[in-house]
Amino acid sequence: MKASSRHQRQTLRTRAAQTRATRRAHQAVATGTPQSARTHLLAAGIDQATAKRFAGAFSRGVTADATTDTVIKLKGRRRKTVPAKLYSATTFAARLSVYRPKDLTAAARFEQAAHHLAA
Repeated sequence: MKASSRHQRQTLRTRAAQTRATRRAHQAVATGTPQSARTHLLAAGIDQATAKRFAGAFSRGVTADATTDTVIKLKGRRRKTVPAKLYSATTFAARLSVYRPKDLTAAARFEQAAHHLAA
């Protein structure tokens, strides 16, 4: 098997996973219920890796509209219940209009998402 065909399959899998995640995020945000910062970022057009990287910093200092408990996986078979902050669409849009990461590439993506969301 050629390395290039293996790479092409991996790229296709990554693209398909990104498309599925974005579609789920759009559907979740369309319900109108508060969602996590990462879900809102995905629905706004930020890619998965960037959304995961900046979701914590994005939500820092913002008062959550609601909270829920979610389960995270620890090492081995252990799991832990932790609180998760949820934000309404208006709270998210207000934060997105002012938040810019120091990373210039990511800042450009966030600015583009803010313009897209405002339009």
